[in-house]
Amino acid sequence: MPSERTRILLTDEGPALVYGPVEFVLPDGTRTYSQRPVTALCLCRRSRRYPFCDTSHRKRVRSGSEGRC
Repeated sequence: MPSERTRILLTDEGPALVYGPVEFVLPDGTRTYSQRPVTALCLCRRSRRYPFCDTSHRKRVRSGSEGRC
C-alpha cells in the first residue's frame, strides 16, 4: 500500500466514502480488499453487498404513487 494517508468522509444520510486502496476486516474475521480510488461503505446495513454500499439507504418511491396521500 502507498504511504499516503487514507481519508474517510462520513456523509449525513449515506455511506462512508473511503479514498484510496484499503483492506477491511469484518467482525467474523473475513478480509476484503478494495483497490478503487473511492469505496462507499454501508453504514445502514441494508446493503445486499455489505460492507459495500449498494444505495439501499435511499428512500424508495412506488411508481404511480406520486401526489397521493
